[in-house]
Amino acid sequence: MAQAHKLDCEAAQNDCRFIIQSEDEEEALELAQRHMQEFHGKDFTDEELREGHLQVV
Repeated sequence: MAQAHKLDCEAAQNDCRFIIQSEDEEEALELAQRHMQEFHGKDFTDEELREGHLQVV
C-alpha cells in the first residue's frame, strides 16, 4: 500500500481547514507551499514542511 503525504493546515493555522493529501511527496510539497504563501503569506522550504507540517499516512 502506498503512503500518502498529508498537510492539515488547521493544525498549523487554527482558522484554516485546508487539507492536502497526495501519494506524490513533491506534489504535496508544491501545493502546501503555494497554499501557505497565497493564503497565509508565509514561505516554507521543503525541509520545513517535511519536519513540521507534512505527515506520512
